[in-house]
This record gives sequence, C-alpha cells and structure tokens, in this order.
Amino acid sequence: MSDTREPVTSQPQATDQMNVNAGGNKNALNREIGMDGMREWSYGLLDCFDECGLWCWAVWCPCVVYSKNKQRLEHLRNQGTPLPGGGESLTDNTYIHGILTIWGRHGWILQINNRSETRMRYGIRGDVIGDCLASWLCNPCALTQERREIELEEESLS
Repeated sequence: MSDTREPVTSQPQATDQMNVNAGGNKNALNREIGMDGMREWSYGLLDCFDECGLWCWAVWCPCVVYSKNKQRLEHLRNQGTPLPGGGESLTDNTYIHGILTIWGRHGWILQINNRSETRMRYGIRGDVIGDCLASWLCNPCALTQERREIELEEESLS
C-alpha cells in the first residue's frame, strides 16, 4: 500500500477560539515578582487618599465605583482593550450593590469576588480572606486600589 496523501507544507491558521486577548501590561509599575510568581499591589490600600476624587466617589457612591470596576475588568478580560468611556454608571450591578449597601451596609460582599479577580489577573499576592477584610473594613480604599490597578493596565494599552 502506498501513501497518496499530500505532504503538509504550512501551519494551520488561528481560529477565533484560538485567539487570546492578552490585554496590556499587568505590572506597569514593575513591582518585584517574588519566588512564588506573585507581587504586591501597585498601590497600597491606604494610598487611596492620593486619588481623592475617586476615593470620594467610593465613599459616597460605592455602587457606581464597584460597577465600573467590574465592567472595566470584564472588558479587559474579554476584549483585551480598555472599555470606551470607562463604563456605564447605572447598571444592574450598580442597583444590586446600592440596594445591599442601603439595606444593611452589605454591598461590600459583592466586592470580594471582584477584588479576587483583580488580584488574580495581575498576579497579586493575597487570598480571599484578605479580599474579604479589605472590602469590609476599608471599602472605599479597596475600591480605589482596584480601580487604580485596572487603570494602569488600560493606560499601558493607550
């Protein structure tokens, strides 16, 4: 029996399912990467006061900051590009967070997952307990810290 197949002379082309949207620089300030492959946040939790306007939004309207952080992170993950306009102010996530915050000050619970996703995306050292404590005890600072990390990646894509 002889083999009548043509020899392969080229590589297969990528399909949409094979393309990965890598996004931008996930360590824009070049923080030291430890032996565990992780790093610290680009800005400390209490560096939130350096961004006073954003921090004020996080104090008075945490639901809006949370929703925009979530939208921007999802867009970077799915599209690999910054979200045009920085996201919508009023979304389902805004309302859910707002209702939980008004009725019992529990909006921070939603932030735990968002903070964990941000930490994992950028290879930041920590765990869900730390995410929970930061979101609960220092809610505006945690929201500001997350936003600043996302903005660094977005700026690296500009």
